[in-house]
Amino acid sequence: MIQRLPNQGFWKNKNVLITGHSGFKGGWLTLWLHKFGANVTGISLAPETNPNLFSEANIQELCSSKFIDICNLEALKSEVRNIQPEIIIHMAAQPLVRRSYEQPIKTFDTNILGSINLMEAVRNCNSVRTVVMVTTDKVYKNNEDGRSYNEDDHLGGHDPYSASKAASEIVIESYRKSFFTEKNISISTARAGNVIGGGDWSDDRLIPDAVKSWSANEVLEIRSPQSIRPWQHVLEPLNGYLILAEDTFQNSGLAGAYNFGPSKNDEATVKDLIEQAQIVYEKGEIVFIDSKSHLHEASLLSLNTEKAISDLSFSPKWSLKEAIQNTIIWYKKFEKGHQPLSLCISDIENYEIING
Repeated sequence: MIQRLPNQGFWKNKNVLITGHSGFKGGWLTLWLHKFGANVTGISLAPETNPNLFSEANIQELCSSKFIDICNLEALKSEVRNIQPEIIIHMAAQPLVRRSYEQPIKTFDTNILGSINLMEAVRNCNSVRTVVMVTTDKVYKNNEDGRSYNEDDHLGGHDPYSASKAASEIVIESYRKSFFTEKNISISTARAGNVIGGGDWSDDRLIPDAVKSWSANEVLEIRSPQSIRPWQHVLEPLNGYLILAEDTFQNSGLAGAYNFGPSKNDEATVKDLIEQAQIVYEKGEIVFIDSKSHLHEASLLSLNTEKAISDLSFSPKWSLKEAIQNTIIWYKKFEKGHQPLSLCISDIENYEIING
């Protein structure tokens, strides 16, 4: 199968709004769309980690940035009206499961109310043609029964993060049916798995934690080594989001929920992933510990991506081995002084190579 990639000609001169552009995934997406010649505006909070990809890769020079809180309805509506976007990709969120236990109210506000506010902003802006609302693979009521979840499976969520994203899916579907279908505005949700890639310095993430520990010659402590996740390189779901936006822009009948994840053969345990990363990094110690936390985290999560394959001709390009290799090499080069912007561009250009 020939890997489908975004159509650069489609994106040239398109007015695109990305929420959460100062985050890890948002930075990569902003960079990719700028490379395509899109007119990109970002709405988000300021980066919260140091270092962060937004600053290190000078993402602010590739777009127009508006630092506002999506929970501020009037400010958000005003900015969207001023921007007049044709396409919106919504990624602004409180994205961490363990933080959601510490900050449940903020998590629910950002992930549910923030989605509602964006839908209201779209209702008040006549330029918008298509919106991709990024949620998560954790929106499903996960019984951990060994099967992969389809887009029409029951929604749920044990922890506040998962519950907030499941609730936002219900809200988005309501807005789609109540307000946007008759206006021929496409509203879709994208449910992606765990992503890895260079430039992620977020707290409580496996690869960033590993790089921090190993670069400081510290032992990496790993909890839940047998947990299985649909790991993928960050460019994989971003490719899916862009293809989904392209197709729903031209055919609103395709709007809906879509899973984006790796092939079944590339799902792996935490232990498998981190040991492969250790080999590529060429140093570093790992110790697997029994977690003392009583916080619930699913041990098994798998996505069925047949809908994206059949409706969008989307399929993963890089294997898990390639995703790990590209990610760790990015960090190793960064540690040697290579510029993050050039590292990201290099990865994107390698990803864009067509393989029949």
